[in-house]
Amino acid sequence: MARPSLAQNTSSISGFVRDVESGETLLLANIRIQDTSLGAASNTSGYYALTGLSAGRYVLLVSYIGYITKEIDITLGQDQQIRLDIELDPQGFEVGEVVITAEEDSEEEQRQLGAIKMTTATIRKLPTILEPDVFRSLQLLPGVKAASDFSSGLYIRGESPDQTLILLDRTTVYNPSHFFGVFSTFNPDAIKDIRLYKGAYPSSYGGRIGSVVDIYNKDGNRKETEGTFTLGLLASRAMVEGPHKWGSWMLAVRRSTVEPVLAAARSSGSGSIPEKFFFVDTNGKINFDLSDDDRLSFSFYTGKDVVVVPIVSDVDVQLRYGNETISANWTHLFSDRLFSNFTFTRSHYFSKPSFEFASTFSSQDNQVRDYSVKSDIEFIPDSRHTLKAGFWGGQLRFDLTNTFDRTEVFSLVTRSIYGNGFAEYIYRPTELWTITSGARASYFENGGFFRVEPRLSFERQLSERLFAQLGLGRYNQFLTLVSNEAFSGLDVWLTSASGVPPAYGDQYVTGLKYRTPNGFRIEWEGYYRTMRDLFSLNPFLPDIAGLAYEDMFHFGDGYAWGSEIFVEGHLGPVSGFAGYTYSITRRRFPAINERTYYSPKYDRTHDLNLTASYNLSRSWQLTAVFNYATGQAYTEPASQYRLTHSPFQVDDTNVLISPFNGSRLPAYHRLDIGATKTGTIFGAAFELQLQVVNAYNRKNIWFPFFEFKDDGSVSREDVKQIPFPIPNIAFTLNF
Repeated sequence: MARPSLAQNTSSISGFVRDVESGETLLLANIRIQDTSLGAASNTSGYYALTGLSAGRYVLLVSYIGYITKEIDITLGQDQQIRLDIELDPQGFEVGEVVITAEEDSEEEQRQLGAIKMTTATIRKLPTILEPDVFRSLQLLPGVKAASDFSSGLYIRGESPDQTLILLDRTTVYNPSHFFGVFSTFNPDAIKDIRLYKGAYPSSYGGRIGSVVDIYNKDGNRKETEGTFTLGLLASRAMVEGPHKWGSWMLAVRRSTVEPVLAAARSSGSGSIPEKFFFVDTNGKINFDLSDDDRLSFSFYTGKDVVVVPIVSDVDVQLRYGNETISANWTHLFSDRLFSNFTFTRSHYFSKPSFEFASTFSSQDNQVRDYSVKSDIEFIPDSRHTLKAGFWGGQLRFDLTNTFDRTEVFSLVTRSIYGNGFAEYIYRPTELWTITSGARASYFENGGFFRVEPRLSFERQLSERLFAQLGLGRYNQFLTLVSNEAFSGLDVWLTSASGVPPAYGDQYVTGLKYRTPNGFRIEWEGYYRTMRDLFSLNPFLPDIAGLAYEDMFHFGDGYAWGSEIFVEGHLGPVSGFAGYTYSITRRRFPAINERTYYSPKYDRTHDLNLTASYNLSRSWQLTAVFNYATGQAYTEPASQYRLTHSPFQVDDTNVLISPFNGSRLPAYHRLDIGATKTGTIFGAAFELQLQVVNAYNRKNIWFPFFEFKDDGSVSREDVKQIPFPIPNIAFTLNF
């Protein structure tokens, strides 16, 4: 068998990796030449290329999580380019496995610094609060925090949610939440692949100073028409996919089914129960195989929430918000070595809350519209060199209008052209070293800002199974989110402008990745990151009407550092993963704690997540998830005094003095358990899930509520998150 060298050769093997049953492309599949460390990973379109090979016989090892590793014997002639499309078979018994199965073979892309991949099969199996959720599953990974049991927001390595770039089929999603922020907008039935870059992400991404969540819709089954239907307590889902003459298609719909529960709560006399509540979303995609080298796809997402809540007598709140995305993508192979993507996107976020108090009507209308075009090109001349380049440009428009008593009292319209370009060079001087260098240049018209962001990373193979990594980079962000702690549907996006410079930060990440002989995956990463020129709407301004735009903000800075450990694998019928994080994050703004650093509410010194599944039989599987975290920071009343004879107050006023977020709630911990039964009924496959959330009835505190009484005393009531064990049942039918 020939052994490839790093010399310049002209033979190559390239193609797409697909699922043998559905024809779905497999992203980040690993293709390796046996008995060497040389290989490649399929990209976000499922394409791979092994170039610069010499003539001879090779054995390819092709692996993908949850699939049977395939060996392919192939002989290359001199200057021969072979197009080899590869189909992999799913692992029959492990299809229901809740965690990613570690492959023994080297996985270059999945080993990338700060990156991790999660499958939708994982998400659907984990015990959850009434509904499988993409972001809640990501919260189980080290370095990713949750604000509470009722938040699907991602707090990654000390950042706030607006510092995470969220993409669906290469299109930005601006508010990825449903149901008061409890669930994300992403229907797990419609999603093919989720890739999380926790930090030091490559130069092909930009626009955020923290992290990236890159999500792709399913392409659709290219072999036969099939579907799935799930009936659950909170929401029900349906998905249908299949082939057409020139390609494939997929359509998925999800709607909340909580109305009977709300009706029962209202009839019992419970207060502030919504009179109307539902959310609905739809994902769709259609693909056209124009030729062996050209593929065209169109995808869309639309979702909205509608809530009507009577707060007290004569006070009603109506909330309507949602997202719409559309993307068109053309994939073209110029040659076996030159791959390209061209994408056109449209993203629209809207939030329209209204309030009626004693016949006085007020409202807010917030709109974000983003139109863009982007291109990515990848050139692989040989096994030593990979070149990537691309651009992303478009126009943003932000509209914010407030009315009171049906009269407009505030209006803000912001438009900006933006443009980004990047270049990345991956160099492998030997089989043991990989050096990735890159740079990204960004322009934001509103304010005339131009920023350059260098990126650099190194990987050294210390042994056959041990890798050391180091990465660093500069990141910029031209947007900020004015977030409502109680309800994400009131969130408002604002932009940099003249007098409001963009936020920026530096990231430094190092790691060790080890794969044991029996397939366990052990990873450690340490990180340090800075956050400078953080800009946010000044919460101390009584009214922003009439102010110049730059006077609406206050500016601050912050930092975060931490250490993460991740272990994953399986022993016989038991599989799972464990993640532990030790971390510190701090913020500093004027007029808060006399401009000293404070802990934001999502700062957790210790965070531990354990997930395990046990295959009881071929049809029954047991699952458990345990979480432990340091209690969140909060502001505890420290002292009070009474203003008397004040010429500016009609009545005496209690004034609270307390360090902001200077105290901690008790430690958080929770156990969720579940059982899954699979089988067939009337010739169709089914899945029955039985789950208990908060199994041992831990009364974790959501927030403390303080009441100041007339006699000067203070009473405290701790509002619980999940006050008792919650059962959940869901039935899924595949047809």
